[in-house]
Amino acid sequence: MTAALLLLWIVTALLLQVAAALAISAWRRGRTAANVPAAPLQAPQPALGAWPGWRKFRVMRREFEDAARTQCSFYLEPVDGVALPPFLPGQFLTFTLRVADAHAAQPGGERAVTRCYSLSEPPHLGRYRVTIKRVAAPQDRPDAPPGASSSHFHDQVREGDVLEVKAPAGRFFLDPDPNAPVVLIAGGIGITPLLSMLGWCLGAQPGRDVHLYYGVRNSDVHAFRAQLEQWARQHPRFHLHVVYSRPGADDVQGRDYQHAGHVDAALLRRTLPHGRHTFYACGPAPLMEDLVAALTAWGVPQHDIHHEAFGPASVRVARPEPAMPGRDATPAFEVRFDTSGRTLEWNARDESLLDFAERHGVSVASGCRSGGCGTCETRLLAGSVHYATPPDHDVAPGHCLLCVGTPASHLALAA
Repeated sequence: MTAALLLLWIVTALLLQVAAALAISAWRRGRTAANVPAAPLQAPQPALGAWPGWRKFRVMRREFEDAARTQCSFYLEPVDGVALPPFLPGQFLTFTLRVADAHAAQPGGERAVTRCYSLSEPPHLGRYRVTIKRVAAPQDRPDAPPGASSSHFHDQVREGDVLEVKAPAGRFFLDPDPNAPVVLIAGGIGITPLLSMLGWCLGAQPGRDVHLYYGVRNSDVHAFRAQLEQWARQHPRFHLHVVYSRPGADDVQGRDYQHAGHVDAALLRRTLPHGRHTFYACGPAPLMEDLVAALTAWGVPQHDIHHEAFGPASVRVARPEPAMPGRDATPAFEVRFDTSGRTLEWNARDESLLDFAERHGVSVASGCRSGGCGTCETRLLAGSVHYATPPDHDVAPGHCLLCVGTPASHLALAA
């Protein structure tokens, strides 16, 4: 064999080895991608480079997540094709929509609404996903209109449509500390931000213990079932607890769900191992209020309890009023709502000016209720407003956010 031929054989063998290594690597990546959604392999970072104002997104796909078809996922990609900033698992997107107005003077009239919906998957290159539940009329008021925004998404928004979206925001997100086991507690559609947290944990921190307690009515509205059950089979550190409050005739305990009743502190105490956990809960306000109070009574430190409510009210939990310079322990400030023509006394009974306004029947538009979307931004005619933490939204000069603000003096508001 000549030296040239020997060299050719050696080069060929090396190329075959490189090709085999690349094929094995691609196969492994494919298996991982099939098991867990794309997620960064480092601690989540805030939305650096988030765009200001509104940005156009195209609906690339929509998909129902439950048998009753009450919960629909919308997959969104930016129209401009520019890379998306990362977000913190648990955050939300803000949408502005033109929805049908039943009270419009002309048939077919519309009105603008702003709504916030949680991202329902972990950070994913190139797209966002939100999952929206159709909000029906209340059972005790069947004559009341259904949810305007959710009905618009379900009935009007189709693949190819373009929506106006603000960058991810919100302070309800996962602590990336791998040393603290995570307890995720979801009531109904409250599963969405927790699904983002869960997917990120399984992809980035597979050695971290994660417990999910997911409370729904029955199998008809049991969303993401196949995905959750697959993750539970594949990840031994993920512990799934599904709770049905009203199981259907064909629902079988042990197959469709693990517990009957509701997610409460008694269930957590029976099934959680001893030791410190960090709790993340999302659901309707009454459930969250009861649960947070029960966790506190159980002895869970406040800094280990994180919660977010959906629906028309925020979570009100009895806590010591934070000390503020220049304020009495029980301040009594006069708040004048100029447009409504009402002057009321603030006595720190409410957690925010938005809660205060709503309790007194003063109508104020709102969205996220956490200082992220800016929907409740109101012109400040006189006085000053205090924020316990700076809001995510960039408040315009001479304005304030009612959802996270409290009076620091007598106030006059254009509301």
